[in-house]
Amino acid sequence: MRKDKPNLTFEELREKVITYINDEKDLDMIRKAYMLAFEKHFGVKRKSGEDYIIHPLNVAYILTEIFADAATIQAALLHDVVEDTDVTIDEITEMFGSEVSLLVDGVTKINKLNFQCDNEAMIANHRKILVGLTEDVRVIIVKLADRLHNMRTLWVIPEKKQKLKAKETLDILTPIAHRLGIGSIKSELEDLSLRYYKPDVYFEIVEKLNQSKAERDELVVKMKNSVSGILNEHDIKHEIKGRAKSIYSIYKKLDKGKKFSDIFDLLALRVYVDTEAECYQALGIIHSKYRPIPKRFKDYVAMPKTNMYQSLHTTVFGEGGQLYEIQIRTYEMDRIAELGIASHWSYKEKGSNVKASMKNTMEQKLQFFRNIMELKQEEVNDEAFVKSVSEEVLKENIYVFTPKGDVIELPIGSTPIDFAYRVHSGVGDKMVGAIVNNNIVPLDYQLKDNDIVKINTNKNSVGPSREWINMAFTSSAKNKIKGFFNKIDKEGYIQKGEDILKEECRKRKTSYAELTSNENMDKFLKEYKFQNVQEFFVNVGNGKITPIMLYNLLNQSNETKADLILKKATNNYKVVSQVSKNDIIVEGIDDIKVNVASCCKPVPGDRVIGYITKGHGITVHRAVCPNVSELEERLIEVKWNAKISKKYLTTLLIRASENKNILLDVISKTSNTDITIQSINSISNSTNEYLFEITVDVNKKETLAKFMNEIDSIPRIVSVERIIK
Repeated sequence: MRKDKPNLTFEELREKVITYINDEKDLDMIRKAYMLAFEKHFGVKRKSGEDYIIHPLNVAYILTEIFADAATIQAALLHDVVEDTDVTIDEITEMFGSEVSLLVDGVTKINKLNFQCDNEAMIANHRKILVGLTEDVRVIIVKLADRLHNMRTLWVIPEKKQKLKAKETLDILTPIAHRLGIGSIKSELEDLSLRYYKPDVYFEIVEKLNQSKAERDELVVKMKNSVSGILNEHDIKHEIKGRAKSIYSIYKKLDKGKKFSDIFDLLALRVYVDTEAECYQALGIIHSKYRPIPKRFKDYVAMPKTNMYQSLHTTVFGEGGQLYEIQIRTYEMDRIAELGIASHWSYKEKGSNVKASMKNTMEQKLQFFRNIMELKQEEVNDEAFVKSVSEEVLKENIYVFTPKGDVIELPIGSTPIDFAYRVHSGVGDKMVGAIVNNNIVPLDYQLKDNDIVKINTNKNSVGPSREWINMAFTSSAKNKIKGFFNKIDKEGYIQKGEDILKEECRKRKTSYAELTSNENMDKFLKEYKFQNVQEFFVNVGNGKITPIMLYNLLNQSNETKADLILKKATNNYKVVSQVSKNDIIVEGIDDIKVNVASCCKPVPGDRVIGYITKGHGITVHRAVCPNVSELEERLIEVKWNAKISKKYLTTLLIRASENKNILLDVISKTSNTDITIQSINSISNSTNEYLFEITVDVNKKETLAKFMNEIDSIPRIVSVERIIK
């Protein structure tokens, strides 16, 4: 049965809105948003043949079912106006204020991202972009409602596109709905996605459910009456409903090898009571009559899930000798289970404390996704990143306890090291041992559900062991350990650098104070492009800068400029990437190793020159690269093949006048292009200018030039240029 409303009117929407929004000003602004959307979409039809305005009306209606606030309803009505009509975001700001325009702008940018891809790394990356770069959680909620209505009308597009859209929804959007706790939207998205992605499986499950529906309904009614009777005997006010198992959840269990007859919760009841205490009273009463199945009891009331879900779950032998899953919760718990974060919008109270509480709760739930961004910054490649996301984000988690009873959620496979660093970095750094369930365990012990974990610390501990990096499971713990040693290594290199220079001064019988005078330090920092004195000493300590190089610089040695350039170019040959065979043509030479220089990172279409290295083949530079532009010897002519077999990395430096949403603007420009962003690094954050170093994978110079022009057209972008190091 179709849930979309093809004939929905604004008056129907308004009737739903006023059930929980009473402010006349808010209602006037919602009507104003509708009138603008109606005017701008007038005459446009959807593929289903309906007037286009039906879509934003339905999106807004979906949001009223989770009690979205007035600003979100306005944004839902306007979410396609900027993208599809001549209305600008500045006009939205002027008419509806900055709060609504921020939401509309966020949805518009997300819609420009191309999510349809089979690459698992890109799926994970897109999920990160969706959440990590969104300033307001309501942007994501509008996007989920937008997709839900589109999925309800997916029958209008070709089958191939149906499957792509359904897979994209399952890969990217339903995990987000789950983590935000919006069960009502998540379940429908999953069922609709399965309906179009695997229609044979979907309808096979539907057929089996229909075959047993009459029998199931009869058993559920008997069980419902029986449970209701014993609760009435104990004067517990309640309500009981039969709970339909979602088709997608049945599919997931069948996919794990279960038989249809083995799925316990096809026969299911949900019991609603007024208080938390009555939840446990009702559970005890039900267990006193119906024998529960061991290990099938879950207490999510005492241990809520991270998406705020609370309920008691038990499976019992009930009427007719059948197994019944029974969920017991309060009405408030049910509201949160269906609405998740959105449940906070329905509070009627006003005041800064309530708003602050809402924001804090939202931030806690979104922190889960922001951790994914941190993973991407630390992992060395996409494969490692995707492994971390799949193991720490998408898999089921375990719930363990601190000695005080606080619940800590961790991915399966976590160790006491992960637990300690999840509690606090200071606890991890000072850890000397772990006790689980009153037993001493090794630090690589894999924690299990309901373990009680005590971390022994010593304030005199020098810090973690490097071996812990291999014993920890979560990337966040690994990164904190690495960060500890990076800091120590840096301090050690600074001291070592000072010692090296002092020793060199003793050998030369010169003054250390003179060598490191302000005038000389300015020369060193400028020559080697160091940000500060500490960075200079670190590079002396790790051997990248030698005392001889410093004295040569100060003494203006007899080396020619060409020699210095050659030396600098030679240093750059240490980090190069090998060219795919036949991508570069070297006249008269076959089967020679060819590398791309890391200093200038040429891409197909660039004018290039080859430099013959000693023992490392030919390194290809851009012709304008200063590292070889003034050399004459050991250069050789090279050219790109007309048919290139791979993409190549190059790096851009972007200067912006402000930071707000600038990265999302840049990333959105990759939509419908053959460019992939590999990394983004913020390298400056002054009051007047923001600098970003972006490495991209590109197939040819023309594509890169078009992309750079697109970036340059973004307001607040000062300049964009390729980097030569």
